[in-house]
Amino acid sequence: MASNATEYIQHHLTFWKSSHEGGFWTLHLDTFSVSLILGFIFLAVFATVARNAKMENPGRLQMFVETIVEMVDTQVKEIFHAKSKVIAPLALTIFCWIFLMNTMDLLPVDLLPMVAQWIGHTFFGADPAHVYLRVVPSADVNATFAMSLSVMLCIIGFSIAAKGLGGWTKELFTAPFHAEGLVMTIILAPVNFAFQLVELAAKPISLALRLFGNMYSGELIFILIALLPVAFQWILGAPWAIFHILVITLQAFVFMMLTIVYLSLAVEKH
Repeated sequence: MASNATEYIQHHLTFWKSSHEGGFWTLHLDTFSVSLILGFIFLAVFATVARNAKMENPGRLQMFVETIVEMVDTQVKEIFHAKSKVIAPLALTIFCWIFLMNTMDLLPVDLLPMVAQWIGHTFFGADPAHVYLRVVPSADVNATFAMSLSVMLCIIGFSIAAKGLGGWTKELFTAPFHAEGLVMTIILAPVNFAFQLVELAAKPISLALRLFGNMYSGELIFILIALLPVAFQWILGAPWAIFHILVITLQAFVFMMLTIVYLSLAVEKH
C-alpha cells in the first residue's frame, strides 16, 4: 500500500492504538493482544504436557518442555539460595513468554499486517492504509517497561518479605555506606537513600531498554530487508533470521537471569 520506502517503514512501525478521548492514556492493542495470545499458548502447551506426562517413552514435546524446565530450575538453584516456591515458576514464565514474543520477529514482515488489513477492509470497511499491526510485543518499549516494573515490584516485595518492613526501610538509609555512631549514620542516610533509589531505578530501566533495543533493531532490519528485491531478501534475510534466533533466545535468557539475580540480592542482608 505504501508509495515509497519511508511510508512503508512508518506503516510497519505504527501501533494499532486505542486512546482515551481526553488523551489521558493510549493502549497499544496489537502489543496487548499478541502478548495475551502468546501467554495463553504458553500456558496451554505446558499444561497439556503436564497432564499427559509419561514416565516411560515420553514424546518429543514432553522432552523439550522438560529440558526447558530443567534448565531454568538449574539456574534458579545456582543463583537463588533462599527458599521460595515462586522463583522457579516466575523465571520459567519470563523465559518462555519473552521467547515467544521475540519469536514473532521471525515471521514474514508483511504476513500478519496484510491479514489484519484484509480483515479490517472486508469486515469493517476500514481503509487498509490505516490498518496497523505490530506483531513483536518486545519491540514495544511500553511492554518491556511493564515487565521490568513488575520485576521491580517483585524485588521490593521479596526484600520486605525477607527482612520485614522495618529492616527494608532501615537498609534504605544504612547501605551501601555503613557508619558507626548516630551522627555519621544520620549524615550518610541521605547519601545511602539516594544510592538505593538509583540502584532500584537502574534495574528496571536496564532490563527494559536492553530487551527493547535489541528487538526493535531486529524488527527494523527485517523491515529494511523487505524493501529489497526478492532475490536479495532471501540472500540477506535467511542469514539474519538464523542469527536472530540466537538473539531472541539470548535476550529471553538474559532477562530471566537478571531477574533471578536481582531477586537473590533482594533477600540478602547488606
